[in-house]
Amino acid sequence: MKIGIFALQGAFSEHRTALEKLGVQTVEIRRREHFTDGLDGIVLPGGESTVQGKLLREEGLFFPVKEAIEGGLPVFGTCAGLILLAEKLSNDGNVYFACLRATVRRNAYGRQLGSFRADLDVKGIGSYPAVFIRAPFVEKVKKGVDVLARSGEEIVAVRQGNILATAFHPELTDDLRLHGYFLKMVRGEL
Repeated sequence: MKIGIFALQGAFSEHRTALEKLGVQTVEIRRREHFTDGLDGIVLPGGESTVQGKLLREEGLFFPVKEAIEGGLPVFGTCAGLILLAEKLSNDGNVYFACLRATVRRNAYGRQLGSFRADLDVKGIGSYPAVFIRAPFVEKVKKGVDVLARSGEEIVAVRQGNILATAFHPELTDDLRLHGYFLKMVRGEL
């Protein structure tokens, strides 16, 4: 199995480490030529979504990635990755891949000082130690989107077919279960 991790900006090395601990080969994607047909899935890491969106376009990756996700390639988006996947942002006019049938609020918990940790009950996983950094949350989902976790009333993890997305950063914990969940999706076990 080979997973591509977008290494344009953000917490990509932490995702690479988590996946490699699970025995998966990873490829860092920085340019169009790195995005090959041999990938079994991709990760859109946390970071700054506006910068990532701009770099995806500049590097000629935006449309090939969008087409691959729409074609069924499994994708795991965390924090900024969730924003890139959403079909609508309630507090920003930008739209990126628009593959996830959800409305997302950017920086929903405030600035860096609003970062926090929370134990969440994640569907299919159980108790999970989540790290939120300038995190978004999902305000609304449409039919076909399964809510996997909430922090209070806010939706913070969802799945829609080949798309797994979290508002938090599983790559910043030692808990590999969400990465394992994604790999089960890639293998067609979920």
